[in-house]
Amino acid sequence: MKISTKGRYALRFMLDLAENKDKGFVSLKEIAVRQDISKQYLEHIVSLLNTSNMLRTNRGKQGGYMLARPPAEYTVGQILRITESSLVPVACLEDDVNQCKRAESCKTLHMWSGFYKLINEYFDGITLQDILDQHSAHGADNYVI
Repeated sequence: MKISTKGRYALRFMLDLAENKDKGFVSLKEIAVRQDISKQYLEHIVSLLNTSNMLRTNRGKQGGYMLARPPAEYTVGQILRITESSLVPVACLEDDVNQCKRAESCKTLHMWSGFYKLINEYFDGITLQDILDQHSAHGADNYVI
């Protein structure tokens, strides 16, 4: 499994909003500059997040974006599922009911299912607030749960 640029940038975008939550609405241009991400690319990401009710928006001169809820209520898993569509490591786990004709005899299905469970538990166990707190306490490259 590989998280795409879209997923990584969405997470950076949401973290930027979380860091600046006390400033009210933040312009996309400001975030694009701070995060060194193309404004056009961020617009695509914002449309995905906005349709999922993750953001509050305001148009006009004082317009911009802000989180719809506190940073502690957003998990990395939620954000990645919106941008990546799925976190499944293998195609046979994409549907609620496994459609693979070999599912009953597959020797590796249990392993893949376990890995998928670990991915979800890990990413759903980390909030934006956790990342900000961890960064403050230990630096950007030292996340431990």
